[in-house]
Amino acid sequence: MLKPIVEDGCDFVQGSRFLQGGGYGNMPLYRRFATRFHPLLFSLAVRKRVTESTNGFRAFRISILRDPRINWRQDWLNKYELEPYLLYKVITLGYKHTEVPVTKIYPPKKLGYTKMRAVTGWWSILRPIVYLVLGIKK
Repeated sequence: MLKPIVEDGCDFVQGSRFLQGGGYGNMPLYRRFATRFHPLLFSLAVRKRVTESTNGFRAFRISILRDPRINWRQDWLNKYELEPYLLYKVITLGYKHTEVPVTKIYPPKKLGYTKMRAVTGWWSILRPIVYLVLGIKK
């Protein structure tokens, strides 16, 4: 995750389960669908192809948080919104961004594998795309 920042001068690195070398062992089918659908919408919104937009494996230069055009302290960024918001802003503001393959293994369902709720959680992840594209939020 850090190699593209240290060696290639990237500002933001997004881990992707869907690049060659990445993986998503034991991911439930409905989550596979959702985590493939979000990058399609996200790619359209930012006009750059991304293979992953919801994975929590990320690394970034702390300096991007000092950019006044990235207002990461907004009240509405209070659940899952912050991560896609940051990715959206980094890409649309022209920061150097890349993806690297990562693997995330989901435990058996009986052990529990997510705290995300189906409707409210997915709206939380979609909301930054909707708000930013429509100019409702900055």
